[in-house]
Amino acid sequence: MMFRSFGFDEFLLLLDGLRWTLALTALAFAGGGALGLALLVMRIAKLRALRWLATGWIQAVQGTPLLGHLFVIFFGLPLVGFDVSRWVAATVALSVYGSAFLAEIWRGAVDAIPRGQWEAAAALGFNWVERHAYVILPQALRRLLPPFVSLLVNIIQNTTLAGVIGGLELLSAAQRQNERVAAVPPIGLGQIHAFEIFAGVAALFFVISFPLTRLAAYLEKRLV
Repeated sequence: MMFRSFGFDEFLLLLDGLRWTLALTALAFAGGGALGLALLVMRIAKLRALRWLATGWIQAVQGTPLLGHLFVIFFGLPLVGFDVSRWVAATVALSVYGSAFLAEIWRGAVDAIPRGQWEAAAALGFNWVERHAYVILPQALRRLLPPFVSLLVNIIQNTTLAGVIGGLELLSAAQRQNERVAAVPPIGLGQIHAFEIFAGVAALFFVISFPLTRLAAYLEKRLV
């Protein structure tokens, strides 16, 4: 059997899968960030029940695999009358996963603020909301950026799990392309070797992830 080289047409098909990977990452990171911020507010609230609820959520999410969250949402919700699409299931699962880690990142950054800043804000007459909005969170933002970028890389790589439920992303696009060319008898120059297809996937993930990991290291050195 003759094999032809990985070409521009195949690269364009992988780029189409990459487009969906990046879109899913953006939606999941935004959803996880919003939910994580809500969990942070609950973690530092005066009401003990809210603190317990947020802590329980974080521990439950961090103690269970992301694939399990994905299966529960996609296969479990229809059992109670809520049909969700593959995209919605993947977005919600990744958002839930990211929220637990983002909430801890938020809390760590807030706890790192010197107590003198809290006392100064209280001395100025700021209430609880004003202290956090005008004094604490702006300073915490500098400490947030490095772990935020690291978690973003983690979410990008975990989008590959969306293919398990039939969602389209970079890895599943490569798998479908490989199955398609494998099912066609060799004609002309022959088929593409599977190694070249998945090597292209690895290269695209590296091109995205490596600069972000270097950025995280740079921010940690400069800001923390």
